[in-house]
Order: sequence, then C-alpha cells, then structure tokens
Amino acid sequence: MDSVRDEERFALTRLGGEDEDDGVDVAEGLGATRKWLPCRYFYDATGSELFERICATPEYYPTRTERAILEGRASEIASLTGPCELVELGSGSARKTRVLLQAYAADADKVHFVPIDVSDGVLEESSRRLLARIEELTIRGFAGTYEQALASLHPTPAPARMFLFLGSTIGNFSDRRRRAFLCRVRDAMTDGDYFLIGFDRIKDKAVLEAAYNDAAGLTARFNRNILHHLNARFHGNFVPGRFAHLAFYDEARERIEMHLASERPQRVRLADLDLDVNMERDETIHTEISRKFDPDALASELDGLGFARTALWSDEREWFSVLLVRRNGTGMA
Repeated sequence: MDSVRDEERFALTRLGGEDEDDGVDVAEGLGATRKWLPCRYFYDATGSELFERICATPEYYPTRTERAILEGRASEIASLTGPCELVELGSGSARKTRVLLQAYAADADKVHFVPIDVSDGVLEESSRRLLARIEELTIRGFAGTYEQALASLHPTPAPARMFLFLGSTIGNFSDRRRRAFLCRVRDAMTDGDYFLIGFDRIKDKAVLEAAYNDAAGLTARFNRNILHHLNARFHGNFVPGRFAHLAFYDEARERIEMHLASERPQRVRLADLDLDVNMERDETIHTEISRKFDPDALASELDGLGFARTALWSDEREWFSVLLVRRNGTGMA
C-alpha cells in the first residue's frame, strides 16, 4: 500500500488517558469497606493477551457468538442505517468491526471509521490492518477515555453516525454508571444517529459460571493480573499468588461477579499512592461485574433515555443479542 496515501487515510489523536491517571480510583476502591478495583486495570499488555486467549476457550461463548451474529447480519445492518460513519467505543483489535466496515464498503466509495480506545498502540496496529484490507476506508482514531473522545468528535462527513458498543461491555457498568454512560453517548449523537449494542443474555447459571471459570485457568490468571498491573503502575508489592479467583452468578442482580479472595492476612503497599492496604483472610477485592440482560428490559431502558428500538438479532440459542436503536430526541435527562 502507498505509504503517502496510507497517511492520508489515517489520523490518530492522543487525548491523554491511562498514563495521566493519578490512581484516585484505586485508592478509593482499596480504601472502601468492601474493596473493589476498576476493571479497566485488567488491560495492560499481558491482560489484553490473556483476554484474547479467554475468548478462544470452549467455555467463553460471548465473543464467538457475537461475531457470528455480526457476520450473518452485517449487510442487513448496513441496509437499515444507510451510509454512516462508524464510531466504536473501546475498539480494541476491531476484528468484529471489520465485518461491519466491509458491509458498508460494499455500497460506498468511502467509509469513515472513528475507533476509540485507551491504548494508542492497539489503535494504530488495528487501524493499519483495517486499512490494508478495506480500500474505501478512512480512519480518524482517538486514544483516550470514552468521555474525552465523545467530547472531541469532529463533524461527520457522512449523513449519520452509528455508535458501536460491542463485546457485552455494557454489562460491566453498575445500573447508575450504565445510565450515565448511555446519557453521555446520547448527548454526543444527533437525532437520527444509530447505536449498536452487543449484550449477553440471562441464561442457565451453570453456563454463565463456566464461562468465567474456564478449565485452562486463563480467567483466573486474567483476574490476578490486575494486581501485577497495579504493582507495575504504582510500585506495589501485591503477591498475586496469595489471592484466589472467585467468579459466580448472582441471580438476584442478574450478573456475574469476579473477586480476588485473600488466602491469608496480609499487608500491601502501593508506594506511588502512599497507600497501605490491610487484607484479612478470605476478604475479597471486587474486580468486575458482567450484567446479563433481558432484551425487552434493556430496550425499554434505552427507550426511556431517548433511543427508539430499530432491530434485534440473536443466535439460535438466544444466548447473546445485538440491539440497534436510534436516537429520537425524546429522552429524559
């Protein structure tokens, strides 16, 4: 590919993100009565590599199920929305997104893509791969948080935008934070823009718990790796091997919870935060939630925020769904 033309098709704006984080959220979480950590600290280089491997395990169905839905419905999605600039929140490797981009490119001379991710290295690598595969593609990426990128969006050259939030990431928010996030996305949209959301559905408890307790132990390693990341970021002395991986389905809250349980009394220090953490035996650090949804309930929630349901696609087992909604301008604040 011509390198000059390649540069004309790709731009990356670094908004500042993880490297500027002062660790306030870590101190808040580890200082709480019931300790917790933000799940974004899973994703250093090792955590990202482990997650890719988790997605290939027999137990972890969400990634391959969502990909199959998109592969089967990409042309239909493109037909429903018409020409759109695609804006992806948390684009990562963008492997699933490629299917959608190719569907839009089939009927357009140009396709505009705005990937958003905290890792500029991942953004650049995935963007270069996409540009090599899709000649019609132009990419203007943002390396930063969702909030930063949504506030920095340029005027779109396309008739409309479609915002993408795939991978069941919507399930990682508490109810309060999910509403705040959805309102923030809505406020970045104009009437007639679309929002495509991939989400995991409520199903048998055994299936759900197996997905987060794979036989190969990769999810356990992924969970403990958050402590390795904290050690590296904040000069800590966590010993991850002293923590047990716990993942279970809370039926009342309709969500998987992941925790790290201290196997002994221990004291940990994060020097850069001037933070000392005392752990009792069996005390846990809550590291992630993964909410499971009823499609009608989620669509109703979105309707109350100003999003009109357009289409819903699911796999044959109805384990996972992709929901397309459109901003209609009638949402509540």
